[in-house]
Amino acid sequence: MSRDDHKIPPAEWPELAEFKQQFRQFVADRDWAQFHSPKNLAMALAGEVGELLELFQWLTQEESRNLPNDAKQAVAHEIADIQIYLAAISDRLGIDIGPAVAEKMKLNAEKYPADLARGTALKYSKLKSP
Repeated sequence: MSRDDHKIPPAEWPELAEFKQQFRQFVADRDWAQFHSPKNLAMALAGEVGELLELFQWLTQEESRNLPNDAKQAVAHEIADIQIYLAAISDRLGIDIGPAVAEKMKLNAEKYPADLARGTALKYSKLKSP
């Protein structure tokens, strides 16, 4: 892969497109589509993010970097739940995640030039040219 390959917006990631189809079937088998408005899915997503945060609550920085296997598995499950809801929202709204991520990464690179943002956690609006 060349350095310029990242400039071509990718199509939807094949694994994610397949997952979306599987999730559509999962939802259809349970007649849940009626409950899956973008608003409800976003609220469910927020709940799952809260569950992920709970797993890290009160840990030190070091503890959060060195989770025991059972905690890492719990984190993996919450990340999966979060991805499920992200995929479901994007599917409902007809948004392909791959191209959306590529576009946002380009915008972030413009907002956070490496020469200004290197080594600082400042928001882009606080970065100053030397």
